[in-house]
Amino acid sequence: MGTEYYQRGFGLKEAVGPDLQADYHSHIVERLRASGYSLKAGDLTFLLAREFGFCYGVERAVEYAYETRRQFPDRTIYLTGEIIHNPHVNLRLREQGIGFLREADGGGPGFGGVRPGDVVILPAFGVTVQEMEALRGRGCILVDTTCGSVLNVWKNVDRFSAGGFTAVIHGKYAHEETRATASRTSQYPGGRYLVVRNLEEAAVVCDYIRRGGDRLAFAERFASACSPGFDPDLHLGRIGLANQTTMLSSESLNIQGMIRTALLERYGEAELDQRFRAFDTICSATQDRQDAVKELIASRPDLMVVIGGYNSSNTTHLAALAGRTVTTYHIEDAACFDDRGGIRHRPSGAEEEVRTEAWLPAGPLTVGLTAGASTPNNKIGEVVSAIAALRGARLD
Repeated sequence: MGTEYYQRGFGLKEAVGPDLQADYHSHIVERLRASGYSLKAGDLTFLLAREFGFCYGVERAVEYAYETRRQFPDRTIYLTGEIIHNPHVNLRLREQGIGFLREADGGGPGFGGVRPGDVVILPAFGVTVQEMEALRGRGCILVDTTCGSVLNVWKNVDRFSAGGFTAVIHGKYAHEETRATASRTSQYPGGRYLVVRNLEEAAVVCDYIRRGGDRLAFAERFASACSPGFDPDLHLGRIGLANQTTMLSSESLNIQGMIRTALLERYGEAELDQRFRAFDTICSATQDRQDAVKELIASRPDLMVVIGGYNSSNTTHLAALAGRTVTTYHIEDAACFDDRGGIRHRPSGAEEEVRTEAWLPAGPLTVGLTAGASTPNNKIGEVVSAIAALRGARLD
């Protein structure tokens, strides 16, 4: 049996529309939109960022998953892993009988559990070149929901690799999207990649470009974040810069400037065009949400609540961005509040949740709100309702 491949859904948008509406709609969010993104509840004023929540790519991926269940009601259906980084959306898909080949804890049947004729949904992050080859070899039906912004990054990395440039990727090396992007280099003779997480790691790379250094120490530091056999003495002379689409835009631009300057100082202006390539591959939805947070913060809310999965890259960057200016709480959902006045949240840069007492000060307050691109509206509405209830106000 050959592999069937679908990338544009099944034309069942109207059929699954009521299910999506029932699962993810929020009348509170609609009220916020209709009232200029501002809503009063007792002595609280809620301000919602003008760009928030599900982006087009996430909507498309979730819709395709619902269509897939409708198209193949009697087939075994798997996701390779989380379709997006939101626990509630992934739980809803499990409830529809969609299995996960790879669980967050490393469990799951793996690709070896896929039989000919089974249906496998590829997530919005994409999958690696090697994973795609393995799945094609299983004779299964593939439904590809990879986001168009991710595909755009892949095109650029393909160009870098075909032209003999090392792909330096600003991202998190263990993130599904970055793993998939880095794997693109394996299709080209001599293709290679290096992932830098932040400005600190970029500075290490730039210092090596300028002055060289301890090759073994460099290899040890980036052991999990570079292609096999990566040699900084050989592979940092020609660089094409790309991004995980959900990184903080300002940081990506800083890293781009740092690497360009390092190559310029090492090789001179005359060689720069032959040694450096860069394209802005931050997703427009990510950028829009970051810009909207900056705009919201300019109105001086007393605190910010950022809603979304703790493993959602774009959500954590929204929390970090807001936290530079105003007290910010990153929560997954309304269950993070308790009736004793406490809140469970994950501080920016932390690995674990913490609990903070008396997080909602007495008196009139303005609460800023935003949500990552993988957060459905119903979870935003539940948070607004729960915060209002802490002050004895009802939002029905």
